[in-house]
Amino acid sequence: MQFHHHGYVSGDPRVKPAAGVGINRPAELPDEVDVLIVGTGPAGMLAAAQLSQFPNVTTRIVERREGRLPIGQADGIQARSVETFQAFGFAERIIAEAYRITEMAFWKPDPADHSRIVRAARAVDDEMGISEFPHLIVNQARVLDYFAEFMANSPTRMAPDYGYEFRGLEVTGQGEYPVTVTLAHASGANEGEERVVRAKYVIGADGARSKVRDAIGCHLAGDAANHAWGVMDVLAVTDFPDIRTKCAIQGEKGSILLIPREGGFLFRMYVDLGVVDPDNKGAVRATTIEQIIHQANEILHPYTLDVRNVAWHSVYEVGHRLTDRFDDVLPDQRGTRTPRVFITGDACHTHSAKAGQGMNVSMQDGFNLAWKLGHVLEGRSPESLLSTYSEERQVVAKNLIDFDKEWSTMMAKKPEEFENPSDLEDFYVSTAEFPAGFMTQYTPSLIVGSPDHQDLAAGFPVGKRFKSAPVVRVGDTNPIHLGHHATADGRWRIYVFADPALPGSGSATDKLAAWLAEARESPLAVTPSDADPDAWFDVKVVYQQPHTELDINAVPAVFKPQVGPFRLTDYEKVYGTDPKADIFELRGLDRGGVVVVVRPDQYVANVLPLTATTEMAEFFGPLLKSRPAGQPLTV
Repeated sequence: MQFHHHGYVSGDPRVKPAAGVGINRPAELPDEVDVLIVGTGPAGMLAAAQLSQFPNVTTRIVERREGRLPIGQADGIQARSVETFQAFGFAERIIAEAYRITEMAFWKPDPADHSRIVRAARAVDDEMGISEFPHLIVNQARVLDYFAEFMANSPTRMAPDYGYEFRGLEVTGQGEYPVTVTLAHASGANEGEERVVRAKYVIGADGARSKVRDAIGCHLAGDAANHAWGVMDVLAVTDFPDIRTKCAIQGEKGSILLIPREGGFLFRMYVDLGVVDPDNKGAVRATTIEQIIHQANEILHPYTLDVRNVAWHSVYEVGHRLTDRFDDVLPDQRGTRTPRVFITGDACHTHSAKAGQGMNVSMQDGFNLAWKLGHVLEGRSPESLLSTYSEERQVVAKNLIDFDKEWSTMMAKKPEEFENPSDLEDFYVSTAEFPAGFMTQYTPSLIVGSPDHQDLAAGFPVGKRFKSAPVVRVGDTNPIHLGHHATADGRWRIYVFADPALPGSGSATDKLAAWLAEARESPLAVTPSDADPDAWFDVKVVYQQPHTELDINAVPAVFKPQVGPFRLTDYEKVYGTDPKADIFELRGLDRGGVVVVVRPDQYVANVLPLTATTEMAEFFGPLLKSRPAGQPLTV
């Protein structure tokens, strides 16, 4: 964490000075906003948190409830999400309070007596070391609390506007605020009274029954599996030995997915309620908590479950649905206009809860979209950038639904229906990278280059998330993870992995540094003159030598920008290799030197040789609104 560059800070450094629209931010919802977000679920809150880092963008997030969510339905936090939390500054704290999944146990009928269940196998949760971050279980409400804290501490001082119900919207296409949104007070003295807000852009993060989705003519299409599950968060006394371990339990009377919860006592059970009669779906929906507990005991035999307290329970049917688009641009309008209204999360994709994907994928929807809106609204990028949201995230959602169909079908099978008794656990292990969130790979587009030079950085696949690795910071000799210093501040990252020469020797790395700092074609040239030189592009260098062999004074100035009103030197962008874990070897980096360009949402956008300055200029050219070098930014 860096601070003091604007003067001495004696308080909490996580609380940023108010700036832009955060100065004298009105408590009441204004009539005109840049971005209006509907819904304070994971997608909406992450989008709001990211946009809160753009001081000149007026973002408001409205919610029908009167206050924070007290208990959420989602609880699985995949490692990719924890990486994202690191960017927002709260990974360490949420890890401390969460339940950590390290193994999964698989229980099946005893071959000698099918009425009894026995432990048949165990699987390590991340046997391949996909991420340095763990797989967690923590209530969705706590995740939202952390994003709310981040927003409140941001320069814009953002906070949700509770008590507003979305009624409808119209995209007029006219004026500076072309979307007219009708809201209504959901409670209090003004309950039912309508309110009109005009916006430049609207994000619908209002769940599976999204009214924003309906307003732009999108429809969820798909099917239901006609299989029901009862889910309950309970405090109970039991003799089942793996009650604090994640379990897939397949008994003669059905299946259970057991998820231990944070806090050491609470746990969740997804209890198989069987096939649903399509002509009488109301019957299964009327299943009581007592019936769910009874069914759980039937499946767990010979073990017993004595439930002492129920925190929450529900009954749901497995369904897999996806919208044909994630924004308001109709197919015949593609290429003729850019989107004004977007939908995220459950508003555009629904599936079962048992793979722990809903909250995780929804948050990545919000991350993908929010930085793009920030760049367009601050004048950094053209509006065409916004079309990439639906193009990228719809493919991800389709892949998720295909995966979840297979997983939920396997979970509902009876043990005798499997060809191989180990099929379920084999599937869990072999597909671990997908549910962990690491199989997403965006294809070439405006913001993803072609993988022409992928052989230079095999461990950083173009289009996939930037996988961090250890390095040692030269200035203070601290060993760190390189990716952990990529905060959710809306900046592009340019990682320069140096050639073998030492800094200051006239090497290819030195020549690239000079081009970045001085050339009119350099992406850094569009950085406003009234901003820090690294305000839009965070440029870092990793040398092949250990930190003890590097002279910080010989390192080119572009890697040591002078920031803040006092023009203080930032020494935290220069690294050497960690002798215990050489990043060049770990990530297959060419020793001749390579540049890895990473998007603000942590996905690798391009891999280039040190000498490919023309290719770098051509890549960034369409992404940046051109202006004379050093010209101040006007919004």
